[in-house]
Amino acid sequence: MPEAPSHYLCNNNNEALKYIEDVTSNADEIQKRVLAEILSSSAHAEYLQRHGLDGRTDRHTFKNIMPVVTYEDLKPDIDRIANGDTSQILCSKPISEFLTSSGTSGGERKLMPTIEDELERRSLLYSLLMPVMDQFVPGLEKGKGMYFLFVKSEAKTPGGLLARPVLTSYYKSSHFKNSKQRYDPYTNYTSPIESILCLDSYQSMYSQMLCGLSQNEQVLRVGAVFASGFIRAIKFLEKHWVSLCRDIRNGTVDPEISDSSVREAIMKILKPNPKLADFIEGECKKESWKGIITRVWPNTKYVDVIVTGTMSQYIPILDYYSNGLPLVCTMYASSECYFGLNLNPLCEPNEVSYTLIPTMAYFEFLPLEKTKGQTNISISQPDQERLVDLVDVELGQEYELVVTTYAGLYRYRVGDILRVAGFKNKAPQFNFVCRKNVVLSIDSDKTDEVELQNAVKNGAKRLADFGASLTEYTSCADTSTIPGHYVLYWEINTNDETPIPGSVFEECCFAVEGCLNSVYRQGRVSESIGALEIKIVENGTFDKLMDFALSQGASINQYKTPRCVKYAPIVELLDSKTVSSYFSRKCPQWVPGHKKWCMFP
Repeated sequence: MPEAPSHYLCNNNNEALKYIEDVTSNADEIQKRVLAEILSSSAHAEYLQRHGLDGRTDRHTFKNIMPVVTYEDLKPDIDRIANGDTSQILCSKPISEFLTSSGTSGGERKLMPTIEDELERRSLLYSLLMPVMDQFVPGLEKGKGMYFLFVKSEAKTPGGLLARPVLTSYYKSSHFKNSKQRYDPYTNYTSPIESILCLDSYQSMYSQMLCGLSQNEQVLRVGAVFASGFIRAIKFLEKHWVSLCRDIRNGTVDPEISDSSVREAIMKILKPNPKLADFIEGECKKESWKGIITRVWPNTKYVDVIVTGTMSQYIPILDYYSNGLPLVCTMYASSECYFGLNLNPLCEPNEVSYTLIPTMAYFEFLPLEKTKGQTNISISQPDQERLVDLVDVELGQEYELVVTTYAGLYRYRVGDILRVAGFKNKAPQFNFVCRKNVVLSIDSDKTDEVELQNAVKNGAKRLADFGASLTEYTSCADTSTIPGHYVLYWEINTNDETPIPGSVFEECCFAVEGCLNSVYRQGRVSESIGALEIKIVENGTFDKLMDFALSQGASINQYKTPRCVKYAPIVELLDSKTVSSYFSRKCPQWVPGHKKWCMFP
């Protein structure tokens, strides 16, 4: 993830590293202070008054009085703010905008309240990234970073507040714009800000790739936010290298790039370069694209992308394209809060751990075994009392992260499962294990089992017209193609006298997609997620799936069909029993914002 100006917090790298040393050495004292600051600054907020905190700021009272909550608990208050209530509901400072989460509620993106001060906290964490990286890969200030960064559509709530993803908010902020307008060696990117802020995804990608190619010798690091996004960029090059090379050769910009500000920004960078065009053309013409990153951008030191959690499925293809360059995960953040950073960025992807920075928010942790069976509901008081503080977590234990933020979230269950991997002084370091309850994910989408079940149920209704019914199903995320896509394996009971046309299964695909959440549907419209596929398997396939599980030691009394499969032998078994497959032929409907909101012009 790209970093903010290093001078925003510190004058030099040593100052930044000293800051990390200080806050991790005094983690508990800082956490007490952070909680007191949050509670005192919002002492008159309706939410805190409602629960009887009465201006008290000590940790003991806070833990005894304030409930642990989920988004559903806060939704009535958030809806009030979204609808225009400007009173001090969640915090005393005015809500400046909503950050839309990739997690969903009722099929729509969650709205996370934020305040102006939070932008400074995010910039603070960004400012620590390159000083840490410089310890492992010195000299990065001598070149540029080729990062593929994009903004997404904004919406306005009925009350007039912007609702947009956290990175869109950051890229449009003065902090990011100012860093691009003045020279800063650590935010010296090949992409002009006009390309980053262009809403047309094709024009944005084309112009960023063109600028990255034209400055190929200067590139020392490459990346995107997610691994999936960077792979899409390489696939884009694979598809459009002919026109890109033509523009580099002639110093021109393809007519399809119609945004005048983008064209002007490119022309300030692009000069006719036939030699470079010949070189790139020669590499792209080769039969194998193995190592294409180091071939086209020969000075690249590492690939900066998130490859933890569900993004780990993209590690093999990244290794293929990069010829085994280090895959660097620098930062752990979400729409709710920015949490921490990786202090050992050149570690193997399966060893990535994030050190939570105690100044970002007040952190608590719910032992994982205490959360089973209680998804999406407030936990009971006995379980609530078992939450532990940042410095009290135990090595090897898994926890669900709970945060209290400056922007009005109090004891909020983020939904991330973390495992304690070690400590930096007094501050714990965590492996990201998974997002709670997510069964399918390709990009930033997160589909849980209940949502999948409801979508499949709706999609299968069309079968009844032909005297058929769905008897069993499972799913997987197929990333063998780019973009990746959801695959459903269906075993159906049919009436042999009434054959089912293939077009009906295509309609089933479309119906399933229409019932999935807005993040998925946006991904389909923006082509970051491919069309959903239904594979029809032979009757008896799921009996064979159970037999396989039992042969691997599963108990017949406890066996139930998995609704998502990842284990290669199981996927191979299902594929071997597939008799036909069908894809959705059109994109599901999606518009920016929640239902009935207006799009921000």
